[in-house]
Amino acid sequence: MLKNYFKILVRNTRKNPLYMFINVFGLAVGMVVSILIFLFVQHELSYDRYHANADRIYRVSRAWFNPDGEISLHLGHTAPPFGPLIQSDFSEDVEAVGRFFHYDPLVKYENKAFEEENFYFVDPEVFDIFSFKMIEGESKEALANSDGLIITESMSKKYFGEENPIGKELDLNIAGQEATFQVRGLMEDMPDNSHFHAEFLASMAPVIDFYGGQEAFMSNYGGNNFSTFVLLNEGVDYKAFESRLPELIDRHMSEYQPGIPASKGTQLFMWPMTDVHLYSNLDSEMEPNGNIDYVYVYLAVALFILLIACINFMNLSTARSSMRSMEVGLRKVMGADKSRLIRQFMGESFMMTTISMIFALILVYLFLPTFSNFTGKEFSLNFIQNPEYVLGLVSLVLIVGLVSGSYPALFLSGFSPAKVLKGAFKAGKGHEQFRSVLVVGQFAISVVLIVAVLVVVRQLDFMQSKDLGFEKEDIVVLPSSSAIQENYLIIKDRLESHPGINAVSVSSRVPSGRLLDSQGGTAEIDGEMTQLNVRIADVEVSHNFLDTYGIPVVAGRDFDYNLASDSTEAFILNEAAIREIGWTSPEEAIGKKFHYGGKRGFVTGVMQNFHFESLHQPIVPLVFMVPQDRNNLISLKINAENKEQTLAYLQEEWAALRPDFPFEPLFVDEGFNRQYEAEERVKTIFTFFSGLAVIISILGLFGLTTFATQQRTREIGIRKVMGAATANILILLGKDFLKLVLIGFVIAIPISWFGMSGWLEGFAYKIGINWTVFLWAGLIAGAIAAITVMSQSLKAAWADPVKSIKSE
Repeated sequence: MLKNYFKILVRNTRKNPLYMFINVFGLAVGMVVSILIFLFVQHELSYDRYHANADRIYRVSRAWFNPDGEISLHLGHTAPPFGPLIQSDFSEDVEAVGRFFHYDPLVKYENKAFEEENFYFVDPEVFDIFSFKMIEGESKEALANSDGLIITESMSKKYFGEENPIGKELDLNIAGQEATFQVRGLMEDMPDNSHFHAEFLASMAPVIDFYGGQEAFMSNYGGNNFSTFVLLNEGVDYKAFESRLPELIDRHMSEYQPGIPASKGTQLFMWPMTDVHLYSNLDSEMEPNGNIDYVYVYLAVALFILLIACINFMNLSTARSSMRSMEVGLRKVMGADKSRLIRQFMGESFMMTTISMIFALILVYLFLPTFSNFTGKEFSLNFIQNPEYVLGLVSLVLIVGLVSGSYPALFLSGFSPAKVLKGAFKAGKGHEQFRSVLVVGQFAISVVLIVAVLVVVRQLDFMQSKDLGFEKEDIVVLPSSSAIQENYLIIKDRLESHPGINAVSVSSRVPSGRLLDSQGGTAEIDGEMTQLNVRIADVEVSHNFLDTYGIPVVAGRDFDYNLASDSTEAFILNEAAIREIGWTSPEEAIGKKFHYGGKRGFVTGVMQNFHFESLHQPIVPLVFMVPQDRNNLISLKINAENKEQTLAYLQEEWAALRPDFPFEPLFVDEGFNRQYEAEERVKTIFTFFSGLAVIISILGLFGLTTFATQQRTREIGIRKVMGAATANILILLGKDFLKLVLIGFVIAIPISWFGMSGWLEGFAYKIGINWTVFLWAGLIAGAIAAITVMSQSLKAAWADPVKSIKSE
């Protein structure tokens, strides 16, 4: 039977190679997209599931609330006491608690020196929680000593080559202090599908000493720099457990305000670790996470493209029905019943789908490295390591074959043999309408994807070109050090003497970063000092910071070097802070008493609102103050004309100021652009996939137009003999198809508007979706469809009418 089906398929392919190409190519492309996105989604959903106790591990986060109950800040990190307190207060429910403290030290061994980004100080208990695989050494014993260090295989090769790392010593520069750690353990690299990737695990003891000892460490609720993980006992409901955490906060922390418990101002939340990667995008994370919304978007795109390919198959199969009507009629006369014919046509469909899958697999293997490079993840279609992939591909073939072949099989098997053999066969109006619906669906999907591309491009252009309220161009940021801070004014004068450097300033944070620091305060309102019930983020800056960044002062004045009091008493707030505090205008705020974070002073200036953070975030209340105990970043305003020479000069200076540290300048405008990498990726994917969708749709329309003109060849010849102009022929053949494209466009408008409006909700500042977006999408789809239809219509219109009349 299968051999017979294959012979018929080959015979029909020889008669109509275009039909075979369009179907195989369309289905293959749809399958390629589906397979690639399946690999991506499967990888995204697998994060952190490799841990043996993944279903019982929870990450603790901390949020702060405004008086109205709205979250003002939500960190994926907590203060150091919370982990041990959770363990002690709920020992009956908690099996283990472990903390990670991240730092980027300079690590040196002999003549090698690297600033490491994945260095963590940890509690030994993390090995009771996570399934880190030790190769050599005992995990807890390795961290029992204050100089204990565990490294990964890749770090071992990086520093020691093929030598055994156990017992080797690494010198660390931590905040200007030198320390020596001994490698006491070696573990496997953490897999790619982990939401964080530790390459060095060091004892927590040095961090405790840095905080002033265990007592000070356990009373510090302000240093929220610790990633805290909890392993709950079997059967403990984490939501019920989470509801008890406010009790812990109230037991151990002082009141939020007089008479108001601490839990009204801050709370702890439990996150299943397997949800962190896709569902947690808080104000601080161990590493940038994914987004479940984009997973849904990619799945929808894959489904759309596969659906378009299936629609092509159905349309072309039913359009060619007249060419196979005689075959069906003869088979029925010879005794073939409807079920046998359905099996035959479904068999042909599955064969064609299988051929498409073979081509798809070839294309997947060709494009997989590019796709991996684009997503930044390592994908492989390894059937030996992942035998479930075989089941997935077989399922894909069966689903596509069933969806694409079911309607043509039912349609072709339903022909009446009497009418067919008499030459009276004609497809019913219902079938023609169904085919029209499929064409409409194809182009509706294509227009939706084109609109998505246009909206994403416009939003990205808006974010990258929007005036942020300060001068972000040509500002380079470099890390400071304790030695630089001690000699800051001398170094500043030397750097500013270079002709390529216009200004130098220091700060605790720079624009394009996150505003994570804040403290409580009071302000003079109507002559009385009033407790502030709003979070005001703070940044410590040098006197000329506003001038370096070109931030306008709308009332009062900038900081003044010549006024010693500005270093201890002056505050500059932004307009958002003035509004939230309750002052009626920036001018009213000038001279008002302002106490913030233990510092007492006055408002000396009000700066214009500007975007310190990305456009995902709203402008928040912000205060600048001069104290320089946290000014670990140096901003340099350079001349664009001498950029390369100035950077070369700075590299030499930094080699002397920060020996062994790599020279890694950050341009502020590039820092902002990095905030939008996820959107850039979406733009690329939408552009590529919408292009594929349009190509597949156009191929289908090309095939339908070709068959339509072939069926009306004699009619066209007669019309030309009777005097019909080429334009009349074009209108005759093209109007029905272009009408369907227009209907698809109309249907796509509300769908695309709803979908992209939802996507834009992720931005605090965004474009509006106006009618020009839909106009351009319609013009693009319409123009491509018109060219496709006209290419075949013109061919028929220009044909010799005598030959056309004789063709039947």
